[in-house]
Amino acid sequence: MAKTRQQKEEAVRDLTDTIKKSKAAVFASFSGVTVGDAQTLRRDCRKEDVQYLVAKKTIMNLAFKNAGYSDVDTKPFEGNVAVAFGMGDEVASAKTLHTFAKAHEGFTILGGILEGRYINADEVNALAKLPSRDELLAKLVGSIAAPMSGFVNVLAGVPRNFVQVLSAIKDAKEA
Repeated sequence: MAKTRQQKEEAVRDLTDTIKKSKAAVFASFSGVTVGDAQTLRRDCRKEDVQYLVAKKTIMNLAFKNAGYSDVDTKPFEGNVAVAFGMGDEVASAKTLHTFAKAHEGFTILGGILEGRYINADEVNALAKLPSRDELLAKLVGSIAAPMSGFVNVLAGVPRNFVQVLSAIKDAKEA
């Protein structure tokens, strides 16, 4: 059953709102993906705070233009096109779709949007290989804490060495 004009306008409004709220977007072609695999992908996306949508290319184009992305055009993409919006982490949508694409031959990453500009599929794949925000924060905390823990070990070394010297003197006197 065909959608009415009002339903299409509502779909464009909803998609425009999602685009404005998202931090990044990734386009993918999902030809040849089974329904079960698609459900698995949607479940994985929900875990990572990624919103995965399938819509007609004309509706996507209208929504992106309404959201201020005039350089985004999904018409050249072949086949059915889905878009994944990273709502929390900029890298999450790229990582989730990249992981899924490695395991499913018919699923192809086509491009994406990051920081307000269009990026091609190679840039999306490079983005997917970056560590997540949490991993980067953990590395930063480790780098900041390393000098402090080294300093604590140096300070603890003096009493430890003193105790070892006293123990050696005691052992020498007992022998």
